[in-house]
Amino acid sequence: MNTPRLLLATALAVTSLGALFPLSANADDAPSPCASLKRIVAAAPGGLASLTPDDGKGVAQPYGDDAQCSASHGSYQCMWTPHHDAGSNADALQAVAADIASCLPEATHDQNSPGRQHFYVGDKGKRTDITLTPTGSNKLRLMISGK
Repeated sequence: MNTPRLLLATALAVTSLGALFPLSANADDAPSPCASLKRIVAAAPGGLASLTPDDGKGVAQPYGDDAQCSASHGSYQCMWTPHHDAGSNADALQAVAADIASCLPEATHDQNSPGRQHFYVGDKGKRTDITLTPTGSNKLRLMISGK
């Protein structure tokens, strides 16, 4: 077999294997907190019900793997258990609040306490509220609502 044919056969074999065995997912393929937050806030106030439970999982994913999210006409919420390496619930609450502040620079952060983080985006009458609270002894709850 001459060299050009060997190269062509090798290239075809590699291409075929790539089609049979797709590339594996990398950590970079995970939804980012910023993309998820921006998508949810952009849907508020009138389109929150159009979101899926998966739309909010990117917010929780860096901190917990069991996010349960739901949408209704006026709100979108997610609850999850922070990883043990995230520290206390208060530490995880602060970390998620830092994500919100950095991802949504237009948001006003008007409450910063160990038991509640609150932000809002927009003017009165068209405001989107973003509230992060501990729930129980080991869960965090993110609630985004449009007025």
